[in-house]
Amino acid sequence: MHKPILLAFAAFALGAAAPASIPEVGAPELARPGPAAAGVTHRSVTEPDALDALDSLAAGREIRAPRKLALTVWYPARGSSRAQTVVYRASLPSEPPAPPAAFTIPGFARREAPAAGGHYPVVVISHGYSNDPAMLSWLGENLATKGYVAVAIAHRDPPITDRSKAPAVVLQRPLDVAAVVRRIQGGLLGPLADPSRMALVGYSMGGMGVLAAAGGTIDGSGPPGQFIPPALIARYGSGGAGVADMHVTGIKAMVALAPFGGAPYQVFGSSLSALHTPLLVLAGSADRTVGYEAGPAALFASATSADRYLLTFENAGHSIGTGPAPAEMRGRLWDFDWFEDPIWRKARLNAISLHFITAFLDLQLKGDASRLAYLAVPSENSDKAGWTGPEAPHDAVSDGGSNPTWRGFVRNHQDGLTLRHLGPRPASAPGQ
Repeated sequence: MHKPILLAFAAFALGAAAPASIPEVGAPELARPGPAAAGVTHRSVTEPDALDALDSLAAGREIRAPRKLALTVWYPARGSSRAQTVVYRASLPSEPPAPPAAFTIPGFARREAPAAGGHYPVVVISHGYSNDPAMLSWLGENLATKGYVAVAIAHRDPPITDRSKAPAVVLQRPLDVAAVVRRIQGGLLGPLADPSRMALVGYSMGGMGVLAAAGGTIDGSGPPGQFIPPALIARYGSGGAGVADMHVTGIKAMVALAPFGGAPYQVFGSSLSALHTPLLVLAGSADRTVGYEAGPAALFASATSADRYLLTFENAGHSIGTGPAPAEMRGRLWDFDWFEDPIWRKARLNAISLHFITAFLDLQLKGDASRLAYLAVPSENSDKAGWTGPEAPHDAVSDGGSNPTWRGFVRNHQDGLTLRHLGPRPASAPGQ
């Protein structure tokens, strides 16, 4: 492993809390950080005449105003020094009537570190409802070490504790994602980034947002659409003139973690069938927030024109998109549940997610065909994969060839997963 990353591992092993972007022992192969150090900086974009969905919802008509979005940008950097690593600070709504809960998350990125190069592929990240980009630092930092620029949007959501405002978030989220993508495509990051190689990643409401930005449209007959003023549905729903503001082109891949939008919410109707961008969906089979079979699994199934994968964590819930709970969020169950799963260790959830997201993005954005071997699993159910052949070391890693265990997984550490792959549905012949 590259020396700067070795130094980071050694430093955190001496007693500091390890960032979630550095996976635990026994993690699958592609979860480990790449050869670069990680830098972090901040940018912002301002749309001078943007829809203000929250005020529009309250007024019953379209209201436009300047909208500023802060961005956290992780990128490949030169050098490494633990003394200069970052601590992320954020807050989340607490269970009413308690005030918001503030917390810190350790990282290994360095603020304003010199970039290691340029023209890197870009990953735009959209957080969950009322979340903060810091909660996805486990992904952003890790991707930066692997040669990606990861750009996380701070969406300025209303508190999730007031569910009456949720329809405004459904409307605003894809507009935010599309606005940031267009700015990056217009040169926001300069020579650091290659906007022609861009992916969208979203968690929960962010998953809905990236699916919409890539081509899905809001179905006015669904439950959220019924609470959006008719004039706004006419403009931003299927066939409306404002749909162009939500959609972006040139996206090479999408990753949706526990995406919102399936039943009973039915955000998209049948519009996801028009998506052609390769898609990776990650979901927990026991998700009590967005569901599973009628939720993320149904969204996966409905994207019939896309090459797509569905990775399922059996019996996991909704919090698969966040890092582990910070110390400040471990005293009350409401705060704890923003981050932790009742069944799965968060370190294992994050590591497996990093493994498959890396394989998928390397394949789609870097054209690394060797990553197909990590996605072409020998059995959809990892519990049935097993380990065959001669006795192996306790920490042996599957090469995917001499035994049926999923490639890159450590011996006896592959259970609890399913990975399903579907290709695009063949186009119907004329007249059919």
